[in-house]
Amino acid sequence: MAEDEAAIPADPADPAGVEAFRGPLPAELRLKRTRSTALIIAFLVFALDQAVKWVVAYPLQLEFRRSIEIVDFFNLTFVKNTGVSLGLLSADGDIGRWLLVALTAAIAIFVALWLWREKRRDDSTALALVLGGALGNILYRVRLGYVLDYADLHFGDWRPFLVFNVGDAAITIGVLLLLVRALLMRDGRAKKKEV
Repeated sequence: MAEDEAAIPADPADPAGVEAFRGPLPAELRLKRTRSTALIIAFLVFALDQAVKWVVAYPLQLEFRRSIEIVDFFNLTFVKNTGVSLGLLSADGDIGRWLLVALTAAIAIFVALWLWREKRRDDSTALALVLGGALGNILYRVRLGYVLDYADLHFGDWRPFLVFNVGDAAITIGVLLLLVRALLMRDGRAKKKEV
């Protein structure tokens, strides 16, 4: 018997020997866990986005009430967003709608492929936020021709953001995490080169 086999006892309940493995996880297993976690995060963001949109649209009937004040600085305000996240790139008509669906679907596919290849857990988490948010908005646009935005953060008359939704927030947070990480990596490499 080889030394490797003696180090990891055979266990019929654990044929891969994962429980008996005491060192760091093999790269392939780490990658599978990272992917699985990222896909779960993307699904949870997607599900939360759809659930909140459903509550706002149906039980709260926000389209008919137009606005509901929650606290002094936050309202629920009904907005049919025909553009992409935060109301950018507005598209009127069926051609614009389907071009926007195609564009956002292409971006979502790119993010999904990037996520699948990504080995770093923090980048995978950021990509999962972007993917879950994008899929939530794409589904709504395919079904209704617009995305429902409702979160209206304001301080008096000043609004730091356009009206948004959970999907928009997830996309924004994911992109910011990727940018911060890219800047930190660049600064880290620059410091190493200077030394």
